[in-house]
Amino acid sequence: MHSVTGLSVLAVLTVAAPLSALAEAAQDTNAPEDYSLHGQSTFVLQYHPGFHSPYRGANSLDPGSRGNETFDAAIFASARLWRQTEAYLDVEADQGFGLSNTLGAAGYLSGEAYKVGANWPYLRVPRLFLRQTFDLGDLGDLGGEDVVLAPAANQLGGTRATDNIIVTLGKFSPTDMFDANRYAHDPRADFFNWSIVDSGAFDYAADAWGYSYGGAAEWTQAWWTLRLGAFNLSRVPNSRFLQRDFSQFELVAEGEMRETIDNHPGSIKLLGFVNRGHMADYERAVTAGLLTNTTPDTATLRDYASRPGFALNVEQQIDSEWGVFVRASFNDGTKEAYEFTEINKSLAAGASFAGTDWGRPEDVFGIAGVVNGLSRSARDYFAAGGLGILIGDGRLPHYSSEDILETYYRLSVVEGVAVSFDYQYVAHPAYNADRGPVSAFGLRVHAER
Repeated sequence: MHSVTGLSVLAVLTVAAPLSALAEAAQDTNAPEDYSLHGQSTFVLQYHPGFHSPYRGANSLDPGSRGNETFDAAIFASARLWRQTEAYLDVEADQGFGLSNTLGAAGYLSGEAYKVGANWPYLRVPRLFLRQTFDLGDLGDLGGEDVVLAPAANQLGGTRATDNIIVTLGKFSPTDMFDANRYAHDPRADFFNWSIVDSGAFDYAADAWGYSYGGAAEWTQAWWTLRLGAFNLSRVPNSRFLQRDFSQFELVAEGEMRETIDNHPGSIKLLGFVNRGHMADYERAVTAGLLTNTTPDTATLRDYASRPGFALNVEQQIDSEWGVFVRASFNDGTKEAYEFTEINKSLAAGASFAGTDWGRPEDVFGIAGVVNGLSRSARDYFAAGGLGILIGDGRLPHYSSEDILETYYRLSVVEGVAVSFDYQYVAHPAYNADRGPVSAFGLRVHAER
């Protein structure tokens, strides 16, 4: 364990209050916000007891009894530069490590654990972007009715036409706009697991913290939205440093159809992406390893190539108290994962329940399962001892799908403060039938204003 625990919990419970007071004093709530200041802090503690492991590799989940913690605190500042043009800046401090330094499972166990850990807090700027909204209501009957936007982090309060075009440029995460799901998308509030909060095979452009430079446009008309985006890839796969000149890039498109069933909202989203950059072919890496009698290594065999993929994302409210979601995704499994994790196909499903029936309407209970898989080429690479972004046990004699069950309960303490209890069961960590199963227990304390 790291010594951050006491300081982190205290910060979680106190950081948001002064920011809220400043924001409330600065704004007339009956008028559109000209600027805002919000804050959040999140502390996560995870632990797993020892599990069966006849061997391990450089990227294996530690089979011993282990616990780790992460903490982050962020300030979200925004300003309206002129009509419908807004600027956003997020500043975040991070500290701590994920279990096994964020290694050992393709569907990793905490979305609050980055690929970069530290014993001491460090500052970074995850988001710095401009947002321009074009209300189609300015064109007469094309715009539909106005909708109210509640003040929130990275959203100025105000109104805009139901039908609109929104353009965003700068530094942000592709998942801020793409692959969103109301029941499973925020590791600070709902599920923990990477392959549940995002589509597992969506290898989205990002640095080691999950952010990229780029731009996106969203066109919304009544019951549908079309999103298009272009983002920089890392300089090399899984890097801290982004390319920035778009010589290596990702193109992504998503169509969303919204519908209602018995007056309960739902949506279906279909996403496609392609990554263009220097990446290695798994079969070529295995062949090179056999010819040289060495462990295959993708780092020395990267050529400029494309890697496409797709994701289906469905959410549906069943009644006012609960809803369900399903995600299915796959990508080109002949080449190495570039940014996210080693998942070539994934199917996740789950449900989320409000606590109204047991007298706790602000509480939430969630349960979900996910099955992740590797391509034949990827299996051969890891069986030969290759290492990936998150996994690599040094061998893979008995492949199996990585099967994960997660459940959490979010307990509302006071307005803006919640404590969550999480449990995950991983049947075959890193697709290895020889290791596991693993039970992971989590505690999350989150505050926001």
